[in-house]
Amino acid sequence: MARTPSKSARTPAAAQGQLRIIGGDWRSRRLSFPDAPGLRPTPDRVRETLFNWLAPYVEGARVLDPFAGSGALLLEALSRGASRGLALELNPTAAAALRGNLELLRAGNAEVRQADALQHLQGATAEPFDLVFLDPPFHKDLLVPACLLLESRGWLASHAWIYTESESAPSSLGLPGNWRLHREKHTGQVHYALWQRQTMTVGT
Repeated sequence: MARTPSKSARTPAAAQGQLRIIGGDWRSRRLSFPDAPGLRPTPDRVRETLFNWLAPYVEGARVLDPFAGSGALLLEALSRGASRGLALELNPTAAAALRGNLELLRAGNAEVRQADALQHLQGATAEPFDLVFLDPPFHKDLLVPACLLLESRGWLASHAWIYTESESAPSSLGLPGNWRLHREKHTGQVHYALWQRQTMTVGT
């Protein structure tokens, strides 16, 4: 995931610029990513917990990763049967590395765009996404604006699942009112949570 030095590297593998896919068709595959400051994948333990939560919902899902970085979460979802993936990453080196890893895995159902996430999300999408991973750099006030754009610009399927990582407890984030908190945990100073979008009913 693309991050700032304020989110310290949490595993030796991250410090070496490598990630391991945990489950699915590419299980145990190790991939390299740029060994740049602040660029590291979500730790194995957190990814394993998240994909245990998501187990019934990944197969066939359309997946969006707006702050992709190493692409660990997107790659994990594709390995487990997601039908399509779109990654946004501002760092050109990281974007190129993720493209290379997708080519290495022969994953023709995923696209990487070098783009600023908030600017890109202001536009429209041809189809909504079923699963979104949100792990923006901490202390830059990116998470809530990204969530509001996802909700207001039509990026989400009616009952989409949204994963968030944040420096604050999920209950304090002020995310869209029709997102219901499904599961949450924290490790160290990182809070991670899974939300489900609920369709808003007019007149109620």
